[in-house]
Amino acid sequence: MTLTFTLDPAITPDLRDGLLDLWTDVSNAGGAVGFVAPVDRETVRPELVKHFAGMAGGRTRLLAGYDEDGRVAAAAFLAFNARRLMAHWVWLYTVMVHPRHQGRGYGRDLLAAAADAARGIEGVEAIRLTCRGGLGLEQFYGSCGYKEVGRIPGAIRVAPGDDRDDIIMLLPLA
Repeated sequence: MTLTFTLDPAITPDLRDGLLDLWTDVSNAGGAVGFVAPVDRETVRPELVKHFAGMAGGRTRLLAGYDEDGRVAAAAFLAFNARRLMAHWVWLYTVMVHPRHQGRGYGRDLLAAAADAARGIEGVEAIRLTCRGGLGLEQFYGSCGYKEVGRIPGAIRVAPGDDRDDIIMLLPLA
């Protein structure tokens, strides 16, 4: 089985609910997507609404991955820079693959689809993302072609006494 990726899918109640479930399930499985478990859909909802507002304003694009049953199984958000001098690269935010699909290469597929989507945006030459240290994410992104270009020690506070590095990664598209 492979995932089917769609850039800029129509925002329907099914997609909204699928994204909420995905984000909640990823967070509760220990995924580094802006929350620390346990969370529920109502905790996640305001962050999803922020992404939707960015989409409505033309600042953000959604890449959704669907499984063979048509359920949301993966997602990532590409965000444009507000600064004109940085318009040649985009941010990649909230990169998620549902825990039931982990270990099948879908994370790599999602990153490849995100790179293809970014290549299709006029003037975009690179993707930048940040990831939470302590989970090996920088090795995963590195294996997908991203290079670590910066690190801010202790910038992410997961819990009192548990500070993690904020790792900045870059993928040149040329």
